[in-house]
Amino acid sequence: MDLPRSFVIREQHHRIHDPYTEEKFAVLGRAIGLRAGTTVLDLACGSGEMLCLWARDHGVTGTGVDISTHFLGNARRRAVELGVADRLTFVHADAGGHVEPTGVDVAACVGATWLGGGVAGTIELLERSLRPGGLLLIGEPFWRADPPDQATVEGCHASAKEDFRDLPGLVAQFRDLGWDLVEMVLADGDSWDRYVAAQWFTVRQWLDANPDDELAGEFRAELDRAPLDYVRYQRPYLGWGVFALKRR
Repeated sequence: MDLPRSFVIREQHHRIHDPYTEEKFAVLGRAIGLRAGTTVLDLACGSGEMLCLWARDHGVTGTGVDISTHFLGNARRRAVELGVADRLTFVHADAGGHVEPTGVDVAACVGATWLGGGVAGTIELLERSLRPGGLLLIGEPFWRADPPDQATVEGCHASAKEDFRDLPGLVAQFRDLGWDLVEMVLADGDSWDRYVAAQWFTVRQWLDANPDDELAGEFRAELDRAPLDYVRYQRPYLGWGVFALKRR
């Protein structure tokens, strides 16, 4: 049970596997009032940067769950580097089936709502680990502008326009599911660049070192296509943010 090799290669040097930055996580942590002793669950935690930063800066304790052995190794090393390994546990498992046995103060799925088959299912999954009155965090894409054609949709890594909502539609969905939106911190052009453009550098370095690998042709084609697709479609049309919700 692990992530596909191509995904791990592409983001092997990323500490954050979403269009977010350390500064964005700092803003979010302050915005939701994290305090020492706050318990956090992060499903699909990737390399664990959110938990590690919040354990260092706010004294939270928590659990991260992910399917990637490589990224979990990064998370454990990062926790040691920041001196917070005693506060955090990282679990190799299918995050879509993970429920904390005791309720947590903050339950998060930042950028992987496919775990629950979409926003509604992921909220339902997270709520199973959330104590009464706790805070839920969802990271999710949205359309910044209406995609004019199917090429734009596919350039944003979607199969249909309906895969994402616009921002008002996403906020309305939270309300209709019975949750109050109480905070949000959105990605911007710079945080998108740090996530996506950094992949190109990693891919090119990998290609230079592994020209005969079985994935070399796939990555060469990706590098030919991805930068233009990103600036033409994804950067202008696709938004992303982390949304803080409380049950009404």
